Amino acid sequence: MSRPAYRRSTTLAAAMVAFGLLPLVLRSYGVYIATLWCVYLMAAFGLNLVVGYAGQMSLGHAAFFGIGAYVAALLQVAGLSFWLAVPAAAAVCFVVGLALGFPALRVQHHYLAFATLGFNVLAYLFFRNEEWLTGGTYGISGIPRPALFGVPVDDPLAFFYFVYASVVVLALVLAWLLRSPWGRAFAALRDNPLRAESLGVNITAYTLLAFAIGAVYAGIGGAYFAALVQYIEPGAFSVTLSFMMLLMVIVGGSGRFFGPVAGSIVVILVPEWLRFAQDWYLAVFGFAVVALMVWLPGGLLSVIDRLRKPATPVP
Repeated sequence: MSRPAYRRSTTLAAAMVAFGLLPLVLRSYGVYIATLWCVYLMAAFGLNLVVGYAGQMSLGHAAFFGIGAYVAALLQVAGLSFWLAVPAAAAVCFVVGLALGFPALRVQHHYLAFATLGFNVLAYLFFRNEEWLTGGTYGISGIPRPALFGVPVDDPLAFFYFVYASVVVLALVLAWLLRSPWGRAFAALRDNPLRAESLGVNITAYTLLAFAIGAVYAGIGGAYFAALVQYIEPGAFSVTLSFMMLLMVIVGGSGRFFGPVAGSIVVILVPEWLRFAQDWYLAVFGFAVVALMVWLPGGLLSVIDRLRKPATPVP
């Protein structure tokens, strides 16, 4: 391993250990927020694959998050194990993600954004109006926490570590995927679809796969969200959440592996730190995000490129 790679690996391992130890000194609400961050990070990883690596715009990610939550919740309330409900939720999201990928074959950019936004609205209306299945505005309550070796993971700190370990596993799977020929095909699809097609990349297949895999990550995140809050209702999966997830990807750095990590910290944790501003905290947060995007249009992690770039000599 080269020296820079060793340093990056050491820094990453230290950061993971530090964040893993942080909840030990937090109060119960802090542990909940840290767990919520992990849950949203799962979905953000999937959205980064769609937007950042495959170059497809999506404003419907919250719909997959909701589908995963409802499928897992309904199956668990019916008596199915968490370990079977989560794969079932992921499978449903994979199929729906494939279906949503078809509009991307015909429209791009803002047209695709509107198409996926419409899908999110349809999913939200389905969650709210189909009371026979989703409970409508009353939602679904009594969602159980998972069990390990027959022991329920009910303690907040234990559940955090359970979710955190799942995030690490999903991140490793995504890293492997991006280093595989699939990852290179996604990058080619993003950079120049026509050239990629001329080189033999199946544009149709990889476009659909990008949406399907991104939907799987969101669906798994939704299933964990349902287990975290133990009660779900349609308002949790509105268009607002889709915009928030897209903000996580863009603020951190679209197309950067750790972009969603940095972006989700800003979007999820910073508003909590700004609670001291009381009624003004959302305004302060909004101003901070706008300033960040003006100063760093490439996202937070673009700072690394700026630091590595040698200074231009003055003539």
